Amino acid sequence: MAMQDVSVILAHGAWADGSSWAPVITALKAESVTVSAAPLPLTSLSDDVAALNRSLNRTEGPIVLAGHAYAGAVIALARPVRVKALVYVTALAPDEGEKVADVFYRLEPHPQAPKLVPDADGLIWLPEGAFRTAFAQNASADKQAVLAAVQRPISLACITVPVGRPLWKDIPSWFLVAEDDRMIVPET
Repeated sequence: MAMQDVSVILAHGAWADGSSWAPVITALKAESVTVSAAPLPLTSLSDDVAALNRSLNRTEGPIVLAGHAYAGAVIALARPVRVKALVYVTALAPDEGEKVADVFYRLEPHPQAPKLVPDADGLIWLPEGAFRTAFAQNASADKQAVLAAVQRPISLACITVPVGRPLWKDIPSWFLVAEDDRMIVPET
C-alpha cells in the first residue's frame, strides 16, 4: 500500500488544537497524502473519541491515526475497521483499565514540569510560564506566547476514567519517544 493510498488523521494533545500539526500536514500534503487534523473538544475522553470517530467517518479508505501526548489514549479507542495503524508521537498509551492520569503520573514528573491543578470548573490550564519551561521549551518566544494565548484546557473527565481495550493491542503501532520531553516522562 502506497502512502497515497491511505489517509492520515492527526489528533492533538491537551492545551493545543489541530494547528499544532501544521508542519506535519504540510510535509504529508507535499507527498500527496490525504491528511486532516481531528478537532478534539478536550471535554471528556468519550467526547474526544466521538469527535475523532466523526473525523474518521468523513474519510474514505484505509486510515493511519497519529496522536500526540494525551491523544494517544484517544486514538487507541477509535474502532473503525479502516484504521490500519497507529502512530504515537510522544504520546501516552494507557492499557485496558488504566486512566490517562495513571500513566502520566506513573513516575516523578520532570523537575520543570508545571504542577497541574484543575480550576473550579474541573479544567486544567497550563500556567503561561509552562510553555517556556516545559510545553514548548524549544520554540521561539513568539511561538510560546501564541501557544499560551490560544491554549485549550483539558477536562478532568479526559484523564480520570479507565480506558477500554486499546487498539494498539490489535493493529501495528509505532512510538516516537522524545528524550527531552518535560511534560511526559519518556519512560512512561
